[in-house]
Amino acid sequence: MSKDSSQQAVLERASLRAIVLDAIAANSHLKGSLLPILHQIQNQLGHVPSEYVVDIADALSLSRAEVHGVISFYHGFTTSPQGKTVIEVCRAESCQAKGGRLIEAAVKQKLGVDYKQTTKDGEFTLEDVYCLGNCACSPSIRVGSEIYGRVTAESVNSLIDDLKTGDSQ
Repeated sequence: MSKDSSQQAVLERASLRAIVLDAIAANSHLKGSLLPILHQIQNQLGHVPSEYVVDIADALSLSRAEVHGVISFYHGFTTSPQGKTVIEVCRAESCQAKGGRLIEAAVKQKLGVDYKQTTKDGEFTLEDVYCLGNCACSPSIRVGSEIYGRVTAESVNSLIDDLKTGDSQ
């Protein structure tokens, strides 16, 4: 690692920590402040960096396990950066009954990642979700905030191709 890239990494870590500390300062006076702190960090950084869980825990007199438990319990929080596009595949019963496993396999193969992983180019993150509220149109996926129903392996592959080229939506 060059001296410039090493200095850049130190600056990035300092910047991330400043965002975390600002979120703590802005919300720690609130009753039940953990969730507002986590939301602010997630909104600003796109994730809650796991290396700063100790700062949050210390500031709130909680254990690291308690903070991590909240982060891992709520679907909206993640401890690693997500891709530019998040693809969620519904794994609820209705979607499974209508071929959801084929959709899972198609998306995983197309992206070359498993659930909770991001493609090497940082473009896509694959997430599983248990019900998108679109059961009448199973199987379903969500890309960003857009829900797609009655998807097939072919339509999912085509959608991903369109997303890669910027032709979707």
